[in-house]
Amino acid sequence: MNRKAKTFLVVALVGVVGMAFRVSWNALRDVAGTVGADDAAAALYPFVVDGLMALALVATLALTGRDRRFALRVLAGYTLASLSLNYVHGLVPAMRTGQRMYMADWAPANYVLVLLATSLPVGAIYFGSDLVAKVLHHHHEPVPDAAYGDGRTEGVRLASDGGQAVSEGAGPDRTPESTGLPVYGVPAQVSGRTPASGAGERTSDVQRPRTPVRPTQSKSFDEAELERTRQRAEQTYAESLTAGSPIGPAALGRAFGFSEGWGRKRIKAVEARRAEPARQKPPTVSAVAHG
Repeated sequence: MNRKAKTFLVVALVGVVGMAFRVSWNALRDVAGTVGADDAAAALYPFVVDGLMALALVATLALTGRDRRFALRVLAGYTLASLSLNYVHGLVPAMRTGQRMYMADWAPANYVLVLLATSLPVGAIYFGSDLVAKVLHHHHEPVPDAAYGDGRTEGVRLASDGGQAVSEGAGPDRTPESTGLPVYGVPAQVSGRTPASGAGERTSDVQRPRTPVRPTQSKSFDEAELERTRQRAEQTYAESLTAGSPIGPAALGRAFGFSEGWGRKRIKAVEARRAEPARQKPPTVSAVAHG
């Protein structure tokens, strides 16, 4: 979705919420006058109820996990409370005068409605403060990189100081080409065994290294990275089995940035390999000379 469409949706949402608030504001103002609020308090009462609903909606977008579920409960609770008061206002036309009166003929129902109307401002102070505190102290959990995880033992990494390709576990005469991975944007390195030009030897077999133009990731590169991610996930699950605390499919998939179904496939692959009968090793020939 492009920027214009997103902007249109946000503007449309703000417009709908604003009009809905104006309709609800009339009913909540009359309810506040019915339970004894003065003119100023009755005019501010709708901002307390519907305003906390808007605050809880924003909090659900910023929070995750249990905090997000708490914000959703606050949003649902105040939505039901506002709906109930609007419904009672529609049933009792005399409430439009804003004067003290009973909101229901049945005394227990009237007590419940009065308690609901008078407790909403106090609840808005408590829940609103709690939501703001949760948003301010919320820290997003780091998402592991599905392509380059901490468990990577092969491939090429860029050194932080020089920007040159460094291969883990590489020896002094190991070049990036030996890893089998495409390396882009890395200056060509010539091995010390390359014949020097002008020495009278033919150098036609030594091709000039090319710097490929790669605006986007190639399909083969993506498949190779995905395969390495599968191997790391299966190794992680196998280690958890050895440790006696196997990882579930949801946790395994989430740890590598994938779904629960992806993690379940990795678990099945490990279990299938463990179920295969162990292959017999070829007999070793003793080096001891027989007399």
